[in-house]
Amino acid sequence: MKDQRKALAYGLVTVLLWSTVASAFKLSLRRLDPAQLLLWSSLVSTLVMLAALTLQGRLELLRSYGRREWLRALGFGLLNPFVYYLVLFAAYDLLPAQEAQPLNYTWAITLTLLSVPILGQRLSWRDLTATLVCWGGVLVISTRGDLSGLHFASPLGVGLALGSTVIWAVYWLFAARDGRDPTAALAMNFLCSLPFSLAWACLVSSPLPGDWLGLAGAAYVGVFEMGLTFITWLTALRLASNTSQVGNLIFISPFVSLLFIRFVVGEAILPSTLAGLGCIVAGLILQQTGRRAAA
Repeated sequence: MKDQRKALAYGLVTVLLWSTVASAFKLSLRRLDPAQLLLWSSLVSTLVMLAALTLQGRLELLRSYGRREWLRALGFGLLNPFVYYLVLFAAYDLLPAQEAQPLNYTWAITLTLLSVPILGQRLSWRDLTATLVCWGGVLVISTRGDLSGLHFASPLGVGLALGSTVIWAVYWLFAARDGRDPTAALAMNFLCSLPFSLAWACLVSSPLPGDWLGLAGAAYVGVFEMGLTFITWLTALRLASNTSQVGNLIFISPFVSLLFIRFVVGEAILPSTLAGLGCIVAGLILQQTGRRAAA
């Protein structure tokens, strides 16, 4: 049954939790390297999804899927979480959280651009304008406001952050055609990715975390970035009688995230970050209003 008040409540909880993960990434990466953070957060997230399926009485779904579905899970799992979060964590390792977070937030624009060659869709003038506005914000953040000199503080970090949006967009464009149950599909994907995460950690680092604080950070990321929030967001969308109201809540997240980055991580927020983030959010809002008008 639809219940807009409950939908908004679930949506707000999800957005608040999402707003903390950039800080959790940065704090965790002070004690773990990207490979270790990927391994342990993926493991925790897998356990969260399996627990959710158990509580919902749908764990048998995993046994009902055949070889084709598990091979699909292997392909998706290599893309997300393995490659996606490895690239994203590497970006956060190189960049301040206040820069990595808004750059990663442009994935919706990347999704629109990639839908042209992958899905054969056409770009409207709103899409093109939104893209230019968002990329203007990316340029402001990446150069820290030095638009005349175009000096990038960390070209590799910026490249990784933007690259993560390509991986995420490709994943969701193909995942949209996946007929598996969403929670079961994610559990399968994460299960299939774990051996690769373990092998990578053994190859470039060590699978053992340095201390319990690093492990606690990875557990937080696994629960609230990769696991529980996916379930609460789906619940919000299922309960919503007006999905656009729930969807608009995501625009709160990057600004609340900056508060956590300032007061939890301790980064001084640069004016260029606020200006660039304002451009990115303005572009995303322009894009979304165009879709609703078309609908």
